Amino acid sequence: MDDTDRKILAELQKDGRLSVTELGDRIGLSLSPCHRRVRALEQSGVISDYRANIDAAKVGLNFSAIVFATLREGSRENVHAFEKALWAIPEITQAERLFGDPDYMLHVVTEDLKAFQALYDESLLALPSVLRLTSTLVMKSIFQHRPLPL
Repeated sequence: MDDTDRKILAELQKDGRLSVTELGDRIGLSLSPCHRRVRALEQSGVISDYRANIDAAKVGLNFSAIVFATLREGSRENVHAFEKALWAIPEITQAERLFGDPDYMLHVVTEDLKAFQALYDESLLALPSVLRLTSTLVMKSIFQHRPLPL
């Protein structure tokens, strides 16, 4: 990866909808080499996808919480079952495995506190191998989807 690739990535992080022509103009590269570089970055997995960032509140998801999960036992089977089960809960928008205790940090969005409570009681507590859940409510989101510092 060279400086030109980093410039491509920086521009696409700002606006993933740029055409290859616009992207090339911004970084000073002609169409064909720019297209080849973008395709190579996609094929190598450096660029994994393109998506729209949606304002959660504007689609009725006004409540955010961070839930910390501790598993009973960290065996390979328990970890795999827990992580697989997370995918079935669309309200979990981000999940991270941590070193130490707790084992996981889950970012959750719902319509309101009542919906969060129902999700917590019916889905989160039912996750495989859960020993303990603790949660904290998000007071304010300062920023999300921040570009990587390239």
